[in-house]
Amino acid sequence: MVDQTEDILAKSKKGIEESLRKVAKKKFAENLKAGDEFVEKTLSTIATSTDAASVVHSTDLVVEAIVENLKVKNELFKRLDKFAAEHTIFASNTSSLQITSIANATTRQDRFAGLHFFNPVPVMKLVEVIKTPMTSQKTFESLVDFSKALGKHPVSCKFELTVLY
Repeated sequence: MVDQTEDILAKSKKGIEESLRKVAKKKFAENLKAGDEFVEKTLSTIATSTDAASVVHSTDLVVEAIVENLKVKNELFKRLDKFAAEHTIFASNTSSLQITSIANATTRQDRFAGLHFFNPVPVMKLVEVIKTPMTSQKTFESLVDFSKALGKHPVSCKFELTVLY
């Protein structure tokens, strides 16, 4: 998990822990110890950083969920594209911008797609997997599999059309 400051990261991790505890309370109602172990194990898998470029080199998937501003998203992905491993898949959680317009900021259009989680994410099962004309089938299938592994219900969205003037 990457964000701008350590304070934001700490607040985010605390929010994740609170959500996990709610899930554990329901899922492990009969075994509170197992619920605590679930929370601790899950939290132990979350690493944090304020420098995305320094951690993206060892990442298989980047899911971006920043401000809905095309210029800001493009700047982020252009920067990360320089440091990410060749196989790394990029996905945007945008709900209002064209995925193709974001993917074009990178050299990996075949490994770029939309992955739109609905809010509140811990509760909502639906996730849209948005394939552009350049997204490879392998990338699309990887994102569908990833969504299922999270316990989500992925739905395929038809690719968007990019109008060139």
